Amino acid sequence: MKFDNKGLIPAIIQDHETRKVLMLGYMNLEAFEKTKESGLVTFYSRSKERIWTKGESSENYLHLIEWSLDCDEDTILIKARPDGPTCHTGKDTCWSEENSHNDLGFISKLEKIISDRHDAPTKDSYTSSLFKKGTNKIAQKVGEEAVELVIEAMSDNDELFLGEAADLLFHYLILLKNRKLELSDVINILKERHSQD
Repeated sequence: MKFDNKGLIPAIIQDHETRKVLMLGYMNLEAFEKTKESGLVTFYSRSKERIWTKGESSENYLHLIEWSLDCDEDTILIKARPDGPTCHTGKDTCWSEENSHNDLGFISKLEKIISDRHDAPTKDSYTSSLFKKGTNKIAQKVGEEAVELVIEAMSDNDELFLGEAADLLFHYLILLKNRKLELSDVINILKERHSQD
């Protein structure tokens, strides 16, 4: 680990689950050792010239999950579980970004589009037409796509297999919306099962 001439090393803090960058701080060796020993991310404050544990006044602690060094060994990446907002302003991150554990990237955007087609149907929308046909038709379509995926799994054509996988996921998201559910609800079940495993 390479500290600078002031005995400090930058530490990038990332939410271990969402992968969102939460903040940047600095550590000296003492802060780094305290982080490892306590399991709470601890920094060296350059302005106050002292060690401080994130959350010591707000109780919005950062729980250490894992850490690693970059290729030059002069920056630490710390993956942590935040207890609440990370920024002193009350924002989730120091860049005023929302750190939602329900944010699934493009899947979340796709769920929003599907939700819009459900709530405000349009005449030319395939998705709206499925909602109009009801649960039985949507469930049937999911079944058809699942069978097509299984068939393509037996072939050596990855392009066709991935296309059917995308079709299945898309129709599954429609079925979830029709049941007033989201993929995050399924993920929560998987998390609960994993914690018991």
